[in-house]
Amino acid sequence: MTDSHSTSADAKDQQYLNKLQDYYSDWKSIPSYAKLCEVFGIASKSWVKSVLDRLCEAGFIERTPDGAWIPTRQFFARPLAEATVQAGMPVSVTDTQGDYLVIDEMLIDTPSRTTLITVKGDSMIEAGIHDGDIAVVEKRLTANVGDIVVAIVDNDFTLKTLARENGEYVLLPANPAFPIIRPHGSLEIFGVLTGLVRKYRR
Repeated sequence: MTDSHSTSADAKDQQYLNKLQDYYSDWKSIPSYAKLCEVFGIASKSWVKSVLDRLCEAGFIERTPDGAWIPTRQFFARPLAEATVQAGMPVSVTDTQGDYLVIDEMLIDTPSRTTLITVKGDSMIEAGIHDGDIAVVEKRLTANVGDIVVAIVDNDFTLKTLARENGEYVLLPANPAFPIIRPHGSLEIFGVLTGLVRKYRR
């Protein structure tokens, strides 16, 4: 009976965590106990506190020195399914849950040197980079041939693949409708593409 009650409580706390994550996504804060009564759909502030204490013990939230509740790294982790998804013929899918993944950690190695840039145009579409995508760029002064880079060419920013031609650096588009960029003046590396963000439903 104890195990059954524990499983039930864990499932309920997962529901409270989901509601708290959705609230935080909208408002970027963990609200007061009074507001959490409304968010969780329960009437008792003491029960809200017990929920938060359990979420704290599980590692999803923590208290600052002045007593405020804040999210931890685990709060932002998302389920990563054990199964992969086929982009070709469909296969059977299970709901088996695998590990957890913090998307920020997957895309960003050095936060202090990372910037997000909105892609404009379709010159890199055959590399899977579309107009409106968000490029995750690590700012660097150097890059390797073959890297997709944000470069400053003759005072203009562009996103292209770095290559060499006749001993000179050039920038290759991934769309045959666009020409190779052969700088007439300077070519400066602003950063290297490390990831890409695309939202399909807005």
